[in-house]
Amino acid sequence: MTNLQELEKKIREIEERNRKATIDKVWETSYTRRILLAAFTYLSIGFYLQVINVSQPWLNAIVPTVAFTLSTLTLPLLKNWWLKYVYKK
Repeated sequence: MTNLQELEKKIREIEERNRKATIDKVWETSYTRRILLAAFTYLSIGFYLQVINVSQPWLNAIVPTVAFTLSTLTLPLLKNWWLKYVYKK
């Protein structure tokens, strides 16, 4: 392979990696992901509470689900604050 072909190959690899990283970032911030996380959290907590015989397990599963969802929504805000005021190179 010539130098030019090697460079072109490396550029294609970098562009592919960047494309995947962009898709991952879009997924991480999507409402679809947030809704799915909340739904799976609610279901798993609800089933667990039902198995251990907690009264009204599906009603009681709402509180931890909302708390978890709120914590995931505030993380980007806290990250930006941390980067601005705490993390200093």
